[in-house]
Amino acid sequence: MINRKRFLQLGLLTGASSLLVKSAKSRQATGQAGPIVIATWDAGLAANKGAWEVLSQGGTALDAVENGVKITEASQNCCVGLGANPDRDGYVTLDASIMDHRFNCGAVGFLERIKHPIAVARRVMEKTPHVMLVGSGAQQFAVAEGFPLEPETLSEDARKAYQQWLKDSRYAPAINRENKGHGPAAPARFDNGEWNHDTIGMLAMDVKGNLSGSCTTSGMGFKMRGRLGDSPIIGAGLFVDNEVGACVATGQGEDIIRVAGSHSVVEMMRQGLTPEIACKKVIERIAAIKKEAAKQIQVAFIALDRNGVAGAYALHPGFNYAIKTNAQEKLINSNSHFSS
Repeated sequence: MINRKRFLQLGLLTGASSLLVKSAKSRQATGQAGPIVIATWDAGLAANKGAWEVLSQGGTALDAVENGVKITEASQNCCVGLGANPDRDGYVTLDASIMDHRFNCGAVGFLERIKHPIAVARRVMEKTPHVMLVGSGAQQFAVAEGFPLEPETLSEDARKAYQQWLKDSRYAPAINRENKGHGPAAPARFDNGEWNHDTIGMLAMDVKGNLSGSCTTSGMGFKMRGRLGDSPIIGAGLFVDNEVGACVATGQGEDIIRVAGSHSVVEMMRQGLTPEIACKKVIERIAAIKKEAAKQIQVAFIALDRNGVAGAYALHPGFNYAIKTNAQEKLINSNSHFSS
């Protein structure tokens, strides 16, 4: 015979077990049983491998999304990390954000001379009462936390790009410049900001079914000093709701901020839309706002719902994202608002 307290405890345990079984069956029904990680652009393939080192060992989605994008931050490419193109004054400034399954979040903006802004963003989340630190304050916090100050020099590729840009100081980014190759082995295409900016955005679900996301970037190449895009802004560049899903954005940050892009996608999923259709609806909203000007920019979203279903949508053709699960590892070309 059991007392009332023991009866209630057993009931709670049974209910929790039932929910876990239902969650696992739901993920299996989508073909995405077990952990999954998705990330923006071709760079996502390497970043996903870094995340998978964590997920495949039963680690948390939060650890995975930090570990994954650190691969890109360290890769010395034109668009993420200290090897990136500078602002108009010749300085590289970095932005990053991270968010876990319990609405904990942290971000840094306008951070200089720190190799891994995503790691600093996580320290902001875990060690301060704030969500975001920026500029010299963010750097001061990073140094206090043991992050070394890197040399204040441009990478060779960035130096060439900046010298070329200074010839006419014209800002004319090309759509999908992220797919044209970058880094030390890339062709020398530095004209007029064509190599302009990108974000490595990542979303992951771990074996427990918990979601987390990360986002890190150098922002627009040759941007005005002090400019911030969407990447460090929770709800714009990144948003996670463990009961619904997660979303991360890439592209022209000003237009993502205007519609609270990632939060809007998650809210669409809350209404029952699939990740792809939710991304599509917000892209259509941006296109309606921008009208003819939408032809000159790129914006894209990737999303992951609570059942492990992934989806994406872009304003223009040419956007792809990387996915990795127990069963697959590949790049996927997303659908787009404008046809090619």
